[in-house]
Amino acid sequence: MTIGARTVVVGTDGSPGAVEAVRWAATVAAERNLDLLITHGLEFVVRFHDLDIAGMDDVGTLAQHLAESIVSEAREVALSVDSSLTVGTEIVPESAAALLVGLSRTARMVVLGGSGVGAVGGVLVGSAVATVVSQAHCPVAVVRRRGETVPTVGPVVVGVDGSPNSEQAVGVAFEEAAFRGAGLVALHAWSDVSDERLFGLARLIAKWDSVEPDQQRLLAQRLAGRQEEHPDVEVRRRLVRDNPRDALLEESEHAQLVVVGSRGRGGFKGLLLGSTSQSLVRRAQCPVLVIRPETAT
Repeated sequence: MTIGARTVVVGTDGSPGAVEAVRWAATVAAERNLDLLITHGLEFVVRFHDLDIAGMDDVGTLAQHLAESIVSEAREVALSVDSSLTVGTEIVPESAAALLVGLSRTARMVVLGGSGVGAVGGVLVGSAVATVVSQAHCPVAVVRRRGETVPTVGPVVVGVDGSPNSEQAVGVAFEEAAFRGAGLVALHAWSDVSDERLFGLARLIAKWDSVEPDQQRLLAQRLAGRQEEHPDVEVRRRLVRDNPRDALLEESEHAQLVVVGSRGRGGFKGLLLGSTSQSLVRRAQCPVLVIRPETAT
């Protein structure tokens, strides 16, 4: 995470998913004594600003007024979570993705809804997710529902593959579990092969029975230091002979948060967490927190 950052940034387009994202972001900010910044990108204005089309000025004014209404309602939602929360707002004639990626440089976390419908001038949050997840400079939370609600109970789940980005994800997952008073499930998959026939062959060639003890030890070593820092977090280790995407999606059915690196190579065959993280933000049944690789400043 950005060291010293004091702001949680959330994008909104007024859709139900975006409202849930604002509520979730406000809860995170309030619990951790952070500020909240609600943003809305006027992508419509960017696209048509320089076109000489009759009536475009009126449409632009309408888009601005609609954006102000969306942001005002989002602010009310945030303050309903905690009336003492410091809430800022920002409406910018820029695409949602560009706006959020730019703000991520100084944010503690960027939060998005898992989908968005975007009215005239709206940011269309859903279309921004993939870009923000792959380009942001801080962790990105995608708030997904289970059925009609966003889950708030259950463990925090983290994907572990031994890569540097995964190590960051493990650290953040422990922090999240400690904040939430939740248990932690540390999941390590031995393969990213999804075809069962190939996977059966891999098991035969690799002699899985002899591999398992080594993998158990490696997973324990990767968690040991973090467990010492957070002794109150109860940890369950899970090793699976499965595609990490499928195993983490399964865990999301009972979790309140899944934490993964945005990319990674490691473990026995190397978890390709880039594809895994993208799948999770589209299909998980709970919020997903994607940890971006640390970059030199």
